[in-house]
Amino acid sequence: MKNQYPGFLLVIEGIDGSGKSTLANNLYLALKKMGKDCLLTFEPTKGQWGSMLRQSFTAASRLSPKEELALFRKDRQEHLEKVILPALKDGRIVICDRYFFSTAAYQGARGLDPKRILKDCMALSIEPDLCIFLEIDPKEAVKRIRQNRNEKANNFEQLDYLIKVAEIYKQIKNGCIALDATLPVDKLTKMVLDILLPRLQVKN
Repeated sequence: MKNQYPGFLLVIEGIDGSGKSTLANNLYLALKKMGKDCLLTFEPTKGQWGSMLRQSFTAASRLSPKEELALFRKDRQEHLEKVILPALKDGRIVICDRYFFSTAAYQGARGLDPKRILKDCMALSIEPDLCIFLEIDPKEAVKRIRQNRNEKANNFEQLDYLIKVAEIYKQIKNGCIALDATLPVDKLTKMVLDILLPRLQVKN
């Protein structure tokens, strides 16, 4: 569904290790500094369904693809109703670190039909006003993960799996603007702001 509300939905996508969260945070801080009313959020959330997903990501006995997909849908519905829609109705800029593109790519890499997932998600969700996709070689992404994160690796961060995810992203990222994730984050931040700010003026 198209966003008919006064707010603006910006989505940052990419495989693990692409720098999505860092970019999303930088954009949030930059927009706040400009005096923009914005909200930074992410999926899966830390709510009931999102927490169950996060447990599955690191579990030895992981949930099935269909079970995870069902949880993603419940988590997104709750996220939309409680966080995203109220902010958009209030005219805020919502920056979302991952959205339904991730669901299609990551669950598609587990054997489900990514295009069907994307179609179903788009029918039940608010489409982003702007989606930025960070492109990076999966090998470089895994290298970043191992070097920069002091946390337990999850089932989404294995090289073979990320290669599959990256391939699916290439098929379903239509409408997203692809940027080189290996560029310095300050440069990426400026590039996204140069794309975003004119669109905000048109929206307003």
